[in-house]
Amino acid sequence: MKYFFSFISLLLFSAELFAQHIQLLDSTHTKSIRGLSVVNDKIVWVSGANGVVGRSVDGKTFTWKTVEGFEKTDFRDIEAFDESTAIIMGIDTPAVILKTVDGGKSWKKVFEDKRTGMFLDAMEFSDKKNGMVIGDPIDGKIFVAITTNGGTSWTPSMGPTAEKGEAMFASSGTNIRAFNKKEFCFITGGTCSRLFIGSEKIILPLLQSKESTGANSIAIWDKKTLAIVGGDFAHADLTDKNAVFTSNGGKTFSTPTTPPLGYRSCVEYLTKSKLITCGMTGVEVSENGGDTWRNISSTSFHVVRKAKKSKGVFLAGSKGRVAKLIW
Repeated sequence: MKYFFSFISLLLFSAELFAQHIQLLDSTHTKSIRGLSVVNDKIVWVSGANGVVGRSVDGKTFTWKTVEGFEKTDFRDIEAFDESTAIIMGIDTPAVILKTVDGGKSWKKVFEDKRTGMFLDAMEFSDKKNGMVIGDPIDGKIFVAITTNGGTSWTPSMGPTAEKGEAMFASSGTNIRAFNKKEFCFITGGTCSRLFIGSEKIILPLLQSKESTGANSIAIWDKKTLAIVGGDFAHADLTDKNAVFTSNGGKTFSTPTTPPLGYRSCVEYLTKSKLITCGMTGVEVSENGGDTWRNISSTSFHVVRKAKKSKGVFLAGSKGRVAKLIW
């Protein structure tokens, strides 16, 4: 009888694992989506190439809009607060940040920088008022701008000194994360891949040394529990040094026993032990804090985000794909 119940438990556990799958919701509205913000199971915003922004208020269907005057802008990050209010980040030429308070019917420019070399990489908000955007180095310093009024205005400043060839990737809007209202941490890549956490600058045990290598995304469960993914986007199938995790706030890092199947551009905690990651060659989940990863899809996605206020998990990527994780 003991073995019978053990067998049934194993079957139920296996069924739960393999029930996880990706459900495609929409596609083809733009070349690429890298901005994704999930408010709850129903309210989802995305942004991408060609000035395109999409919004769902039912978690199933999306309405799409090309932002007037920004038809050539690549909006690689978005932060949404509800069905009416969202902020989008255009990466360069010029770098811009826009805000809507009417569900995307109109957008107001709240930040612009036309300097040569200006390139915004990611944006993060700790609450509805406090946010930070980071960008590639200008004059050797990582670019930083902060807002304390919900993105209505931004104050630029220069962050830490960057090493030669060190920059960031605008791959999923997740190379910066908030600990609390005032504290943010971020990661870099290129010839040097580091974690900037408070005053600490930690060299990451990830693939680095080339412009296409290094950390792309960081996920935070708490101040001690972090996961970071990356690799080499020029060699998307390469699994060497593409993920690390820590349970002591970055004092030491562990590498997975079974890594994700290639370069990964985004990682997200679903629970303290369960994570999901995605990239050009597919999607994996981990049930043990990032030590072993199991592939659940070979479809390419750039970004995956969990809802701020509920269980919903959505993905977006190339060819305008938007999908939902069934878990």
